[in-house]
Amino acid sequence: MKFNQLVQKPENLLLAMAFIMPLIFSVWMVLLNNFVIEKANFTGVEIGILQSLREVPGFLAFTAIYVLLFIKEQRLAILSLAVTAIGVAATGYFPSVYGLYITTMIMSVGFHYFETVNQSLTLQWVDKDKTAHFMGQLLSIKAAASLLAFSTIWLLMEQFSWSYQATYALFGGIGLIFTIFIGLSFTHFKPKTEQSKKLILKKRYWLFYALTFFGGARRQIFVVFAGFLMVEKFGYSVADISTLFLINYIFNWFFAAKIGKFIGKFGERFVLKFEYIGLILLFCAYAVVSNEYIAAALYVIDHLLFAFAIAIKTYFQKIASPEDIASTAGVSFSINHIAAVVIPALLGMVWIINSAWVFYIGATFAACSFILALLIPNSPAIGVELRSHELKQKEEVNI
Repeated sequence: MKFNQLVQKPENLLLAMAFIMPLIFSVWMVLLNNFVIEKANFTGVEIGILQSLREVPGFLAFTAIYVLLFIKEQRLAILSLAVTAIGVAATGYFPSVYGLYITTMIMSVGFHYFETVNQSLTLQWVDKDKTAHFMGQLLSIKAAASLLAFSTIWLLMEQFSWSYQATYALFGGIGLIFTIFIGLSFTHFKPKTEQSKKLILKKRYWLFYALTFFGGARRQIFVVFAGFLMVEKFGYSVADISTLFLINYIFNWFFAAKIGKFIGKFGERFVLKFEYIGLILLFCAYAVVSNEYIAAALYVIDHLLFAFAIAIKTYFQKIASPEDIASTAGVSFSINHIAAVVIPALLGMVWIINSAWVFYIGATFAACSFILALLIPNSPAIGVELRSHELKQKEEVNI
């Protein structure tokens, strides 16, 4: 297929952006724990505060709907990607507590606006019967980009002794160049349905909101404390963490698209119940693990389970009115980050007392999610948002 044909398809733009974001964000994430401990002398308190600050733009993601009054979604996605790259490139130049807080906020504004708009565009541009599989493909692309990033980090820092500063700057700069290129190359795609430009909260979406909230809480336990556990308790180096992430993304590369098909075949209700049972067991295991290799295995399984969260998005796509998608994407990101703003700082203090308690709290979050998953219908649709609606329809048919 010729280049001018490739840039005419919105799915290809989604795939291109899906490659660039993890190429730059993965570098920030994989180096963070070692960078803050080695260069800025962080403890659990500082890392908790930093991660809470990082999530403030996510909490404010609903404001994206107001930005869309002045700029189209596609352009906002490109601009946000560029801001993320700039934030990552600057990170290595400010190895202090407040310097890291500032560069993290810059990176985070771009990252969360991008993820909000990108989710909206995916649900608008991709047909419902293809969404789960396509989202699986996106995860595979993200995994490939992350694999490239992690292997390059290992090569540069372990074999050629590159500094944190140079590594952050390299990947941030490459990400910015790629972003400018796709921004200038791709056609501007018109939305299939004109999106509402006001904040929308609807009662019939309450289960989606609740699943999103607890999903955000679970994500913080993994992103903030599982990685910190590897460095602080088991003494993992940059090379060790990079290797662990490489294994994570190799699994995602191979299995993410298959998980998308799995969701399409068995449905959101079954898949989410499976995920949450797995998470309950996983977090309890984190709390008691004493072997570094078993801890690494738990970390890989934990990361793989993230792919199952696609089911929350496909559940929403099936129950949502088409014009609500952009607004609700912003609202859902804000709800996802209510817990994210509070949990890292609070649990950072709990961590100092007893790190195991943090993971038992994570198991409690997973249990709440499992209870909510029982309310999802087997075949979600507009008007059939809950299992009770589905059962009521069957009763009416039988009568």
